Amino acid sequence: MYNESFGSSIKRGFMGLPIAIRTIIGLNLIIYLVQVFGQLFGGSAFSNMLISAFAFYPELLTTVFQPWRLFTYMFLHAGAWHLVFNMLWLWWMGRAVEETLGPRSFTVIYLGSGIGGALLDVFFAQFLGINYVIGASGAVFGIMVAFAVLYPTMPIHLFLLPPIEARYVVAGLIALNILALGGDSNVAHIVHLGGAGIGYLLMKARQGGFNLGGVIQPIENIWLELKGAYKKKESAPKNKNMYSVSDVEIIEETEQTELDDILEKISEKGYDALTKEEKKKLFELSKKN
Repeated sequence: MYNESFGSSIKRGFMGLPIAIRTIIGLNLIIYLVQVFGQLFGGSAFSNMLISAFAFYPELLTTVFQPWRLFTYMFLHAGAWHLVFNMLWLWWMGRAVEETLGPRSFTVIYLGSGIGGALLDVFFAQFLGINYVIGASGAVFGIMVAFAVLYPTMPIHLFLLPPIEARYVVAGLIALNILALGGDSNVAHIVHLGGAGIGYLLMKARQGGFNLGGVIQPIENIWLELKGAYKKKESAPKNKNMYSVSDVEIIEETEQTELDDILEKISEKGYDALTKEEKKKLFELSKKN
């Protein structure tokens, strides 16, 4: 009988996650470890430096002249439980969303919700108070709303409660955040609500025919070109008539990108929406895989 170690089991489960969720969780874990070890060896000065440099500060001039905060704040967390709850919700509801929409559309909803929630906070913070904001909650709320749009009647099993449909669970969480507005807690409720709102708008845009994945495609193309140029520079083929390993990897990445595009189009518009060339390409790539 095969006995798998606990570490191997964790690794296998993690690698089995869809690529976007796996990348997001991995980045959050790595950055949180940097926070923890920085706190251990650098004390509060290190934590204060991270917050002052990378947390979101909902003030207009800061947002305009330090735009990276709109992105970096999503990867900082106030503590272990803050991180765990965000990543659990992301894993719990996000997996079905990514498997349905594809990694590109999923990433656009995740980042768009996080950025949109922060931008909304710029306006409301003038009335509710300006404080540093950290955490992935706004982005996760966008994914939760996407799940509720895709699977509104899916039963959700919460602790000590009977199964509740996903739309009511998500609506209840949104209602709790509305009721908590103006309270004394350090929770960024406006960011949560903004993330939920952006997630809903992006899902409605997708349902209207807008290709969410197309938003991130140019960035991915630039990354692949840079990566391909680097690999070619690092390991040129010895024989000009032979492919190098890097060339094969680049070809495989390009083909995988084409396959992802076709599958995403099928998910959004159905198989019949494919052109004759796309159907032929899908058949060819399917044989390779």
